Amino acid sequence: MAAALQRKKILIVDDELDMRIFLCNLLGNCGYEPIDAGDKDEGMQKAVREKPALIILDVTMPKETGIQMYRELKEHEALKNVPVIMVSTIDKKTFSFYQKFQATPRHKVVPDPGAYLEKPLEAEELIELVRTLTEADGCGELTIDD
Repeated sequence: MAAALQRKKILIVDDELDMRIFLCNLLGNCGYEPIDAGDKDEGMQKAVREKPALIILDVTMPKETGIQMYRELKEHEALKNVPVIMVSTIDKKTFSFYQKFQATPRHKVVPDPGAYLEKPLEAEELIELVRTLTEADGCGELTIDD
């Protein structure tokens, strides 16, 4: 019975403390176990250790960007199937352009994230995406077009 009550872990990687607090409270109140990290290095360490059901990843962070972390996640054998929701203040078109621009012949083609949301985030939309992507166990991809 304890296994049925186990909460799914959601890793939040964002350099903004206020955003991490907001997301941790929101996800915790909706029955998930939030884990937060303030940068790419901490995020990768926690992803490997905690094996989250989903990762919410900020695109624009100091030093190494969320796009770089996303690429590492998709190349990591144990993490490549974990769904990722990318969040950012930049619009989806700019993100898509930047991701394609970052691709070089030595990089494999990286799949699009499970979803892309622009900040400020809508709580209901985010929770619906989290539910959809964690129930799909990473098998399905969902895109949001405004």
